[in-house]
Amino acid sequence: MLSRATKLGVVNTPDDFESIRDDPDPIRRGQRAGDLIVIYQQRAAELARLRKAAIEEAHHQHGRSYTEIAELLGLTKGRISQIRTGAPQPERAFFGVGPVTVGIPRRAGFEDGRKREYFDANDQSTQELLERMLTRLALVTTRHTIAPDSNEIPHGDVIMVCGPKSAPVARRLQSSDGVLAFENFDGRWTITDSRTGKRHDSPFLRDDTDRRDIGLISRSFVDNRVIVYIAGITSIGSTGVAHWLGTNLAGSYDPKSAFMYGLVECEFDKASTITASRIIAGPYDHGR
Repeated sequence: MLSRATKLGVVNTPDDFESIRDDPDPIRRGQRAGDLIVIYQQRAAELARLRKAAIEEAHHQHGRSYTEIAELLGLTKGRISQIRTGAPQPERAFFGVGPVTVGIPRRAGFEDGRKREYFDANDQSTQELLERMLTRLALVTTRHTIAPDSNEIPHGDVIMVCGPKSAPVARRLQSSDGVLAFENFDGRWTITDSRTGKRHDSPFLRDDTDRRDIGLISRSFVDNRVIVYIAGITSIGSTGVAHWLGTNLAGSYDPKSAFMYGLVECEFDKASTITASRIIAGPYDHGR
């Protein structure tokens, strides 16, 4: 778990190195040093990804052999092979540089006539799926609770999993892309695709024996960081989006035409386990 300093972006530049060394408080110095180690590790992983991408570009697009690339970079051919197989995958960049905060909503409800707050089991499953995927991509994760009245987005790279009825911040995020948007149509939530004019609703809400739901994903850049927004019409729809990302992002991510918006349909069993997922609208980018 990252400290509050990291979440607020307090320890985020090399200039902090000397100030940490000079910090007279040993506990604070230790905390800040730990935070900066995480930042450096994430930057190192991203630099490894960038170097691997540069090697592949030099080979595939510029026609250089790996032996020639090794000589030009002052490395052995064996080291080039290690870099190609050991560096993080290209789709890591979809989520930014890291660390990545994964937020889910704390919901409000009533039990025995008393108000209570809780986390939806599907939201927790979504968070766990995303965390496992991010770990595979060498990204450090930390958790964030989205309060029912929250309108704030955490600092740094973020994944926010939250429907528009759960918190104001979700309404702010889902309305920012102008492509896929939630609408309450005749008392039922739908997602409208402005590119096609088609309105998508949840098969599961129409018929609870039809175990399919849909969810949207959008990706935006704010102040050199990545904000990924995920929301299902029901919470299982968000889990479906996480499932789709985990099984399809490697084959669909193109850094030159970055994925920005998409709509995912999922299938699930009686235990709410996702059995299949597919993209049914998009993926769109800003250029289309």
